[in-house]
Amino acid sequence: MTKDKFLSVFNQVFDMVCDHYGYSKHHDSHPYIEMEDSECCDSEVDPSLMGEYCSVNNVLTLYWKNIHTIENLIRTVVHEYQHYLQSPSWMTRYYNMGYNYNNHPYEIAAYSEEDNWKTFNKILTL
Repeated sequence: MTKDKFLSVFNQVFDMVCDHYGYSKHHDSHPYIEMEDSECCDSEVDPSLMGEYCSVNNVLTLYWKNIHTIENLIRTVVHEYQHYLQSPSWMTRYYNMGYNYNNHPYEIAAYSEEDNWKTFNKILTL
């Protein structure tokens, strides 16, 4: 997917996701968006990483070169937006309680919400 195509689809999807899920009660604005041109910012991180959310800076970063399909783009936006909606203090608290990425309740919820990607795909204008 070219960057222009990616941005066109992303802009539509992000607006729909924001409208659908609303604002987080933990932040004063929607997340800021960063489009990362590299495949990943940290070589120690999974090179197939498609997105991440930083609650400290309220930034949703997309590694657009790792996102090859519209489905993956929508799933990534939905997943990371869930983290924007979730409590940052509880995110940390769960990790401190011994949860890891694979069994963290917030990750499980975000992955589960990805199944709603088709809702947003149906109304895309391509």
